Order: sequence, then structure tokens, then C-alpha cells
Amino acid sequence: MNDVVGLINHVQNAYARCIDNGNLEAWPDFFDDICTYKITTSDNYSQGLEAGVIFANSKGMLRDRVASLREANIYERHSYRHFFGQPWILSENPDAVHSETSFMVARIMRDGTTDVYATGRYIDVYRLNGGAPKLRERIVVCDSSRFDTLLALPL
Repeated sequence: MNDVVGLINHVQNAYARCIDNGNLEAWPDFFDDICTYKITTSDNYSQGLEAGVIFANSKGMLRDRVASLREANIYERHSYRHFFGQPWILSENPDAVHSETSFMVARIMRDGTTDVYATGRYIDVYRLNGGAPKLRERIVVCDSSRFDTLLALPL
């Protein structure tokens, strides 16, 4: 199991580095072609409510989101810095790993203002294929039910 934790930890850090460095075009590559990416609240998640603040069910939808961020959406430019806890492996089989990882995201505005933007946990399902694990599902469960209007960049 230690090898799996190390592998998931490595992928998590590469994922965060991609977003934090502004390389959003590479972000969808962490996902399978058929995947789920959802940002929701802990209340909604605990009640089994499907509604998410952001929802995508394919890598194509993730690519469209990045394209709209680059070309269409208007929002104040900012960046993130992700911080993670260690992945907790919920279950593992030869094809997939289910994990949960706590996160904190700091948001840095262009004027230098930095604040804690989001805390929560990733509920993930990774497909294992002998190479780098790919996300089949990432549910971003935010601790707070309050979202800033700048929820533009992926968490």
C-alpha cells in the first residue's frame, strides 16, 4: 500500500503544480476521457445531493472549461497555491484506487493579497493502468458552503 500512497501523492502534487503554475491546458490530462469532476459542499455531499457548483463528465468538458477561462470568461486574474494532507487509501484493487485527501488552497490576487480560499477534501477514484494513474472521478468536497464569485480556476 505504501507504493500506492506514494504514487497518488506524486500525481496529486503534479496536479497542483499544473494549476498553481498556470498551466491549465495540461490540467485535463490528469483525467480519463470519461470522467467526473465536481465541486460541491460538505453538506450536499453528506446528504447525497448530486448538485455541484461545477460539474463535468468528460475530458472534453474539462478542455472546454479551460478554453472558456482563457478566451471567454471575465474574472479578476489570480493564482492558487495548493497544500495537501497525505492521501488516505479507502480501497484498492488491480484496476482502481479510491482515496481521500485533505486540501487547502490559498488564493493570491494580482495586488499581492493572499487569503485562504478553500479547504476540504478530494474524494478520488484513480484508474491504474501500469503508467501514471488517471482520475476517473474527482469530487472536490469544500468545507464551506460559501463560494466566492471567483470560483474560476479548478481546485
